[in-house]
Amino acid sequence: MPDGGDGILQPVGAQVVWGDPDPLWAVGDWRPDEIRVVEAQPGSRLAVFGCCGASDDELRLGLIAARGGAFRHLTAWPGSYTAVACVGRRLTVAADLAGVRPVFHTPWAGGTAYATAALPLADLVEAELDFGHLAALLACPDAPEALGDGTPYRGVSRVPPGHALIVRDGGSREIAGYESSTSLVVGAPPVDPEAAVAGVRDALVNAVRARLTAPRHASEHDTDVRDPGPVPGMGPADRQRARGGPAPGVGADLSGGPASGTLALLAAGLPGTPGTVFGSGAAGAGERLLAVTFNDLTTGTGTAHRGPRDRRPHDPADAGDHTAELERAHAIAQNPRLRHLVVTGGEETLPYADLTAGPLTDEPGPSLVAAERHRSRLTSGSADHFVGAGARQVLDAHPARLADLLLDRRRRHLVRPVAALARAEGQRGEGQVAGRSLLVPVTVYRAARRLARTPYREGVEQTAALLRDGGFTASAFEPYPDGGESAVDASVAALTWCRPGPAARWLTGEALAEVSLRLESAAQARPTVERPGERRARAALARSAADHRVLEQAAEIRNQRLHAPYFDNQVVRAARELPDALRVRPGARASVLRAALAGAGVHDVPPGWGAPTQATHHAALRAGIRLASERLLELFQAPLLAEAGLVEARVVRQAVQRVARGEPLPAEGIADLAAMELWLSRLLARRGTCWTGAAAPRHRAAAAGVHPDARHERSLPPTPR
Repeated sequence: MPDGGDGILQPVGAQVVWGDPDPLWAVGDWRPDEIRVVEAQPGSRLAVFGCCGASDDELRLGLIAARGGAFRHLTAWPGSYTAVACVGRRLTVAADLAGVRPVFHTPWAGGTAYATAALPLADLVEAELDFGHLAALLACPDAPEALGDGTPYRGVSRVPPGHALIVRDGGSREIAGYESSTSLVVGAPPVDPEAAVAGVRDALVNAVRARLTAPRHASEHDTDVRDPGPVPGMGPADRQRARGGPAPGVGADLSGGPASGTLALLAAGLPGTPGTVFGSGAAGAGERLLAVTFNDLTTGTGTAHRGPRDRRPHDPADAGDHTAELERAHAIAQNPRLRHLVVTGGEETLPYADLTAGPLTDEPGPSLVAAERHRSRLTSGSADHFVGAGARQVLDAHPARLADLLLDRRRRHLVRPVAALARAEGQRGEGQVAGRSLLVPVTVYRAARRLARTPYREGVEQTAALLRDGGFTASAFEPYPDGGESAVDASVAALTWCRPGPAARWLTGEALAEVSLRLESAAQARPTVERPGERRARAALARSAADHRVLEQAAEIRNQRLHAPYFDNQVVRAARELPDALRVRPGARASVLRAALAGAGVHDVPPGWGAPTQATHHAALRAGIRLASERLLELFQAPLLAEAGLVEARVVRQAVQRVARGEPLPAEGIADLAAMELWLSRLLARRGTCWTGAAAPRHRAAAAGVHPDARHERSLPPTPR
């Protein structure tokens, strides 16, 4: 019985949810309302972890449905949560649709151990690193064919998004899907666009309401009402932040983009759901919701050498985009139910500014290099803070969906997106080839038709052959056109079944060859029945959700919860009902969110609503590399990645130097490599394991390090589902 006594194997810092014969623990800093357990009858119980908008009666009905095998009902409530249903000796644990709340499992002691984190399971079985999976994360981070169901730890597997883990009698396990996929043969019935947009609106409103109706929380320091008194240049809110911890109540990001703006306006506009705790902070009446805007002061102040096609933070276009974002945020903040707070950041908040601090995350992700940048903003946020992450991947149309339209013989719907790309190409800066915009329609249409006519297996095998081609690594320092020059280049490069990631060009030939074998094995084992656009969109969503999960752990602030409603199951489901013809229209995401606000009673949005907001992000990445180039070169002087055989240190250092000089190379690739190196160093530097008791494993995960003699025989990934 896992009662927490001495000598009993249990996770460190665990609280018992239920005991033998199939014990379940809650590990970590959980609020009381974030753990709910209901029973339908003796032997049937359901535990829900996280923010769930269902009542206890609805949870019982879901448990009754799960008894008969309809476990999809466990994923149909508003909010973001993990549900564990126990019916006799049958356990069902459902992963979410996006991947922000994954489920992991591994064989152990003749049965199956499962968790919502991979590292504790790796410690339990003393797993070593899976170098093939790490290579796949760098070479093809968006390709489920390369990643499979694996994790960075050998023997620990991931339940794919949209699937559930079913464990019977503590031993036999099954991975079952609970979402249907669209077939290439049988066309889906036509969907009414207005009804689909209304579904997204209702799902978003319910997702926001689920957070607002949950109990409000305050930090420990909020219970100390003593104020040190007036301080020059500091208001009450500034003095509160100086004492530490987030503000009490509910808040939201307000970047000026439509994603965060929609959440802030919805949270502020829902009746009867004030944002702050009554009597706390500067808004003592408890009526206004705290909206936080981050103002990057490095925009418009760069002084370093500028490359021929490198857009620096001081470029007028970048500065203009940033100013427009701030103006839109200020206009949105005029809402009387919002309390606006602008957080400024200089060079100390750029990516790579602090490569030494930071906790160990469950898995690596590019957010590790920018965690301190996000932390500087979130520290000024609220105990429950909305962020707009995931909106682009959930609502936007992946360029590969153009091929889906051709498969449906709906060529006329390609006119608007192709025309928008042509206009964007025509508006590019001086020095471009005249008349190139006239070739955009033909270029994009050919790429979409080629993808529509390419079978899945052939498309994946082409990418595998590309990775094995010696010319791929030989061109490691050539200009980066795949998404690096224009929207047209990015769209054409994305019109494939699978493609290498930005860091692939700097990997060793051995690592690329292993990833190519994984691709070929997955393509031959089980051909997909999904359309190319649908599959690529699901993969991009899973990639974004995984990186957001890393960000939550890397930028974690005590007593704060980040809420990303766009990743919720019901929002993802509603967005998937949007017809492709609506998705591919220019400004589709902004129009859908505008309709969602109108349905909630918000009709006035600032001019420029929905304008692109990614230019400043890419500029900050490059500025961070330029300013932290010496620290990056030191990081890659003798990297663990080179010791593992994934990269050559000399090649990576050369890439850092060239990006710092302004050459048109993929800055995102440097972020992937630096994040992986940081994660490996933190993993190998830790002491102890995630388990305690006399039966706890004596060695921790990855105890053998990355030395060549610790690299076991590599195996191909499990067949993707």
